[in-house]
Amino acid sequence: MRALIVEDEFLSRKVLRSFLTTAFEVEVVVNGKEALDAFRLAHKEGNPYELILMDIMMPEVDGMEALERIRDMERELDIANPVKVIMTTALDDPKTVIRSFHDGEASGYIVKPVDKDKLYGELEKLGLLAK
Repeated sequence: MRALIVEDEFLSRKVLRSFLTTAFEVEVVVNGKEALDAFRLAHKEGNPYELILMDIMMPEVDGMEALERIRDMERELDIANPVKVIMTTALDDPKTVIRSFHDGEASGYIVKPVDKDKLYGELEKLGLLAK
């Protein structure tokens, strides 16, 4: 399975990558613009991501906008199995959580710092990791 980490902070990228490398082929980008390019290229090559971990606060294109544009691309491409997207953020604000699920159609939401057990629990709920 393939996973894309979208994170502008170096340490968070390293930690998330270390959590995922045992179960996923992991690629990393540093902002939402690069995430959109990576998502588009993965589908063009016929090797899409099953998981995206998306930071919300990033330069150029933030995580919420990137997620909305990814969902738009999936509809345009008539993709039957949308990618699972877990939003990762320091924002523990109920409005942001609700917006992530309602407007952005996120699959999950984790407040940083990301704990390995919590991440694995989310992956199990989404059917991406066996118990």
